[in-house]
Order: sequence, then structure tokens, then C-alpha cells
Amino acid sequence: MRNIRRFLRIALFLLVGLFLHYVMPQQDIARIVNVDSRLQSVSGLQSWFYAQEDAGTAESSAGRDLRLISTERKATYLFGLIRGNNETMVYRNEDTGWIYPPYFKFDSSDLHAEAAAAVSSTEPYQWVVIRHYGWRIRWATIYPNAVSIRPAESEDFRPFPWINLIIFAVLIGGLLFVRAAWAQFRERTVDPLADKVGDQYDHVSADLSERKGRISRWLGTWRKK
Repeated sequence: MRNIRRFLRIALFLLVGLFLHYVMPQQDIARIVNVDSRLQSVSGLQSWFYAQEDAGTAESSAGRDLRLISTERKATYLFGLIRGNNETMVYRNEDTGWIYPPYFKFDSSDLHAEAAAAVSSTEPYQWVVIRHYGWRIRWATIYPNAVSIRPAESEDFRPFPWINLIIFAVLIGGLLFVRAAWAQFRERTVDPLADKVGDQYDHVSADLSERKGRISRWLGTWRKK
């Protein structure tokens, strides 16, 4: 039983960690090499990762107009704190609307124009900071969603993940608050109720034992006869 609970805790921790890694904002230093748009149908596994249709655009059975931003970026890990080698990365550019995830992005057309204006294919390259969320899953044709683009100071610029730290601090504070509230609720309500139930159980058990003893003594009087 202990191993099962340990497994469930680890599984829950991994699920929460993956969810946060997917929805938390990340910042990449990249240079934009191309912007493109194409009609693509979204179904099956893809529907779990793609956002809704752009605000004011009706759903089409033929697919959706998918805006793509092709870049060469500096590979980063741990929300940009660790720097890797250059690699290619393609971002999608979709509105998120009012629902999920809560980025409230409605300006994908404007962002597409900003990306087109920032295309840099000759030296000196123009580097930008692309804030995004999501994963690049090549075998499923899934791209991270770009949320904003701003100029970078240089190729070696490293933006600090202030937003991530604030979100983590709020989550940890909320978790500690819920834990303290549960401990207080358990101390004031659950434990006294459990003690009361235990006392009643002991009382009932003692009463049944007494009655059983009476019956045994009564049957004993018949055996003597």
C-alpha cells in the first residue's frame, strides 16, 4: 500500500511538472529567417496542443490558417538559465483567447507583421527575444506558440525569467496556505470527529461484549441442568 501511494505521488508530481513546463512562458534568443502561413487540418493528438481559432474567425472543416515563424535560436534549458548550441526552431503564431492557456493573446496578425519586419538573413544579424509556451514535437507536427517578440540587446543577451519566478512564488505560497488550512481544519474538525467515532466504536464494542457475556452465562446455566 505504501508503494502504491508513493507511485501515485510521483506520478502526480510528474504530471504537474509537465503541465507547468508546457504552459509556463519561456524566452528564446533567436533570429527570424522566414515567416510563412499554410492551411493545416488539426485533429487527434494535435487538438490537445493547438489553441482555438483566432478571435473572430470561424472554424473551418478544411483546416486552419497556421502562421509559422522559422528561426535560428540559442538552445536554452531551465527557462533560459542554461545556454546551448544554435539550432533551428519553428514557432506557431495563434491567438489563445480568453480560455486556455491564460495568455489572453488576440494579436497574432500584428505579431506576424512584427516577425516579418524582423527577418534577418544577412550579417549583422538582428536578434530578438521570443516569448513562447509549449513544445516542439516533430513527429506530431506540433510547434510552440509565440506570444510576443521584442529586440534583443545582442546575441549573448540572457533575459532573466522574472515572470516564472513570480508564478512559482505564488504557487508555492498558495500550496503552503492550503496545507496550513488543511492542517487547521483537520485539527479542529477531522481529528475530534475521528476521536468521537472511535469512542462510540469502543462503547458499542464494550456493550456487545457485555451482552455476549450475559448470553454465555445464560447458556451455561442450561448446560448445568
